[in-house]
Amino acid sequence: MALCWCQSSAGLYLKKKISSSQNRKSKYEGQSIKAIPIRVLTVGKRRSKGTQLLVEEYSQKIKYYCNIEDTLIKSNPKATGDVRSQIEAEDMLMVQHTTPDDFVVMMDENGKDIVSEEMANLIGDAANKGSVRLTFCIGGPYGHGPLVRERADMSIRLSSLVLNHQVALIVLLEQIYRAWTIIKRQKYHH
Repeated sequence: MALCWCQSSAGLYLKKKISSSQNRKSKYEGQSIKAIPIRVLTVGKRRSKGTQLLVEEYSQKIKYYCNIEDTLIKSNPKATGDVRSQIEAEDMLMVQHTTPDDFVVMMDENGKDIVSEEMANLIGDAANKGSVRLTFCIGGPYGHGPLVRERADMSIRLSSLVLNHQVALIVLLEQIYRAWTIIKRQKYHH
């Protein structure tokens, strides 16, 4: 509990300071929502053993709430030295893994900053808007191309820092799990 000094006509007094996180609440908290499948598309190379263990751990936790699919798209599939060609090839492969009925969320360093409760709202909104699946896209080392940017229904960022695709994947999966615990009013998120 944080306390702060306040002043009134009667003098100084201590007041409990309510943080902004205490004021936040998901609009879906405690409500029953349709659990649409989630797909996470990640452009990258073979994952480290540690990353794969964490991906599997969070995927198992998320499967309690909804189906989740983790798809790794090969980075630089044409083995080109040209960055533009690499982005185009990765971009095309990523868009091929989506359908018109998907709600597509692009992870991007210039995307919207959201808090965990807003991630819970995003999951609930995707289900309520009639989407068949919620698809998250994590780009390669040079980011997303124009096809993914055009296809995305929303763009968010996981951090103000630029994250390696393996780190971004772990952070995203943890936030998806956290969002479900918020929706279900479970004690993981405080």
